[in-house]
Amino acid sequence: MHITGLGSASSILRASRARFPTSISKTSLLYPPHFSPPYLTTNNQLRSLSFSSAVRSLRCSHPRWSHGVDWRYPATLRHQIRAVAPVVERFQRKIATMAPEHPFKGIFTSLPKPGGGEFGKFYSLPALNDPRIDKLPYSIKILLESAIRNCDNFQVTKDDVEKIIDWENSAPKLVEIPFKPARVLLQDFTGVPAVVDLAAMRDAMARLGGDSNKINPLVPVDLVIDHSVQVDVARSENAVQANMELEFQRNKERFAFLKWGSTAFQNMLVVPPGSGIVHQVNLEYLGRVVFNTDGVLYPDSVVGTDSHTTMIDGLGVAGWGVGGIEAEAAMLGQPMSMVLPGVVGFKLNGKLRDGVTATDLVLTVTQILRKHGVVGKFVEFYGDGMGKLSLADRATIANMSPEYGATMGFFPVDHVTLQYLKLTGRSDETVARIEAYLRANKMFVDYNEPQLERVYSSYLQLDLADVEPCISGPKRPHDRVPLKEMKADWHACLNNKVGFKGFAVPKEAQDKVAKFSFHGQPAELKHGSVVIAAITSCTNTSNPSVMLGAGLVAKKACELGLKVKPWIKTSLAPGSGVVTKYLLQSGLQKYLNEQGFDIVGYGCTTCIGNSGDLDESVGSVITENDILAAAVLSGNRNFEGRVHPLTRANYLASPPLVVAYALAGTVNIDFEKEPIGTGKDGKSVYFKDIWPTAEEIAEVVQSSVLPAMFKSTYESITKGNPMWNQLSVPATTSYSWDPCSTYIHDPPYFKSMTMNPPGAHGVKDAYCLLNFGDSITTDHISPAGSIHKDSPTAKYLLERGVDRKDFNSYGSRRGNDEVMARGTFANIRLVNKFLNGEVGPKTVHIPTGEKLPVFDAAMRYKNAGHDTIILAGAEYGSGSSRDWAAKGPMLLGVKAVIAKSFERIHRSNLAGMGIIPLCFKAGQDADTLGLTGHERYTIDLPSNISEIRPGQDVTVTTDNGKSFTCTVRFDTEVELEYFNHGGILPYVIRSLMKQ
Repeated sequence: MHITGLGSASSILRASRARFPTSISKTSLLYPPHFSPPYLTTNNQLRSLSFSSAVRSLRCSHPRWSHGVDWRYPATLRHQIRAVAPVVERFQRKIATMAPEHPFKGIFTSLPKPGGGEFGKFYSLPALNDPRIDKLPYSIKILLESAIRNCDNFQVTKDDVEKIIDWENSAPKLVEIPFKPARVLLQDFTGVPAVVDLAAMRDAMARLGGDSNKINPLVPVDLVIDHSVQVDVARSENAVQANMELEFQRNKERFAFLKWGSTAFQNMLVVPPGSGIVHQVNLEYLGRVVFNTDGVLYPDSVVGTDSHTTMIDGLGVAGWGVGGIEAEAAMLGQPMSMVLPGVVGFKLNGKLRDGVTATDLVLTVTQILRKHGVVGKFVEFYGDGMGKLSLADRATIANMSPEYGATMGFFPVDHVTLQYLKLTGRSDETVARIEAYLRANKMFVDYNEPQLERVYSSYLQLDLADVEPCISGPKRPHDRVPLKEMKADWHACLNNKVGFKGFAVPKEAQDKVAKFSFHGQPAELKHGSVVIAAITSCTNTSNPSVMLGAGLVAKKACELGLKVKPWIKTSLAPGSGVVTKYLLQSGLQKYLNEQGFDIVGYGCTTCIGNSGDLDESVGSVITENDILAAAVLSGNRNFEGRVHPLTRANYLASPPLVVAYALAGTVNIDFEKEPIGTGKDGKSVYFKDIWPTAEEIAEVVQSSVLPAMFKSTYESITKGNPMWNQLSVPATTSYSWDPCSTYIHDPPYFKSMTMNPPGAHGVKDAYCLLNFGDSITTDHISPAGSIHKDSPTAKYLLERGVDRKDFNSYGSRRGNDEVMARGTFANIRLVNKFLNGEVGPKTVHIPTGEKLPVFDAAMRYKNAGHDTIILAGAEYGSGSSRDWAAKGPMLLGVKAVIAKSFERIHRSNLAGMGIIPLCFKAGQDADTLGLTGHERYTIDLPSNISEIRPGQDVTVTTDNGKSFTCTVRFDTEVELEYFNHGGILPYVIRSLMKQ
């Protein structure tokens, strides 16, 4: 919100929907960034927000390490306060006569401190005296509190509040509710296009004659730069510095753009490169649990543009992934429209056996929940086993919510949560306030007290003692394999036909041995040989027990004389600097280094495809001999083509298992029966000889993980690093687009936009661009990894003078729509039914029968004036919450996707970009209907938006006489309105223009 004159029209309108106090709190501007950014989400705070926004707007050229005025400049601040005071006073007088009573002002009450005074004020759920609230799942209570606090009978109504209170009856009816998250979280791959869109929206507002400064985040936005580092240098003590220097060389333009955004847009914090993985930084530093904004208390909640935002659910903070376009709307004050979810109650009993890790647990939970079916639902964990799970173990389970398909995997706040908050440097005062607030609002779980049985939509149960060591793969995270069955499973995969569990390697070729020379020494690879072993990804690097467990495995192996083969690319990418501190404190980092697991950087590396090149000799022997090489990583994603183009088998494993498999050098091993190698005494060394006990791990965790490490780490990251601090950016509120840039490009979405929405539309005589089977992921649709040398993207970059060595990745170039449109469906493992078994990013241009790259075929259709559609199977769009997986198809001219089922975020993203998501009826798909994809498709959708209802049936006909019924998957009235406007962002612009 930006003040101009008496305040913008949007400010006045928002003000008229709520009640505000008469005083301005200047102290709210002085909070340190960690705990209390002045996001004034409550209906009581607009004046303070308007005030702080005005102050911020006058000093946007200063570096912004907090969500507010730079508290390091008190003299300047006083001057600015005096300068804006008359403006604020006029604004307050204007709104004073317009603010109605808050519908729930009667339950707005004080939270007293035990020693006198008060922690603040809050909206009390118990004060409603409604017995239905006591039985609500804790996760639903967070939605309820938000609805009550933000209730203005316009964006959020009393009816919405009643729907949530009556959750037990209303959730099965799939009712729609609005939700306003407390903050938004971005990483740089998704953050760059979000900031690009905001900059382009400012330009569009100006072109339409509006106030471009209305395009400003109204909630705190935290952007952590963590996805750009690549493992170019490994097995070197200088790897961190070398990789960061290469990261800045490649991404200087992107980083400068993000730094510009942190000054041009209010309420935006950018955490510099080299600080850690976004989700771990969120867990250890950014997560508030309970906000205290100018004396008003409310639960923390967050939506993020990375699907693994759910990791924060382990801390009792409600958070999940959304598409970038949804996040942008949330930043701009739009309530998120969501279907009130069902909640699966997952009861945990007992405790994990010795030798079993949190990674084994999460892979087991993922398989159970995937089988149960939890898409679009919350999962809430409870039971006496909770007390045996550390906060890091909980975060590990919460992190993989996208892999088991749930919106959230939620762990309510209890004593374990409070202990973690203290461990990570939150003050005693803050922790006391969090506990007092959550107890007062009956959102705290105390397992020392009798537990009231809560109502859930369905129930599951797991005895933790039943969990056994396991890994997952070779192509999907939910294909769990017990460790004792791994060798048999591997051989089955060699024999099985090509699929998620098959490679169809001929019998006579299965024992092939490819010998080669690695830097002058003899080496060999076989099917199943490990060529990448990476301890990486947010899932595990936040967990001290598995990280220190990996160090203990390395130590025992060193002491016995085992060594990882030098041609295996080993790497360690911690989630934050804290991990390095406790690995050094424990003395275990030196043993990891001896095994080749030197620290390579702080960020998301191998798991996102930033694994870097393999040694040329290794790559050549894999390619020339068609070796089925393997990667083992402590990640959460192992989809085909994601980790590395040359590793066709990719297994998820705990960090200690990553080290064990690296030592073995192959996944074709039975750890129970076969030795890992030969020790220095000439004797065989077995898995049990190097595996640490639970007591050993607990002892080193207790002595090595210290609160001071968290405090010192996060004090230093807000100071930036020399390379970041040297970036120079202009102090302008509009971005000066460079037409020659191949990283940042002015997108075309708003070029021809007018104030009149285009309206609803069907599809007539569209060609099928692609015909897919099941489980097409967002990695298939919009890859994040390397740019293939023969792709349309490579051609585009070469024409603009970019050398192949500087191609970087698709993820790093997401700020350029020209690159990303060409990169849509560019995954080298794409399986398109048109190609009759051939794998790759091509399709058939139906009118001519030519086989073309997907982008070239799409442009042929588009230039000829033909719409296109996509046919797909089940789980279309699973994987990362990638907005380009919807933006890219829209730019290619795709008007509809007809699938058996959609992943939640991707379906929403398609709707947000104006693409029609349609589902086949149950029991039907393209094959059962006899569709080949060579037909032309007409979708009979009403042209009047008022005649369309969420979930209604429509008829699809083809030019060869076939006709079938599909369900329109616009799931809410709000999504229909987005469709009417041609997408969510044009809708936001037109809404702001009218205010």
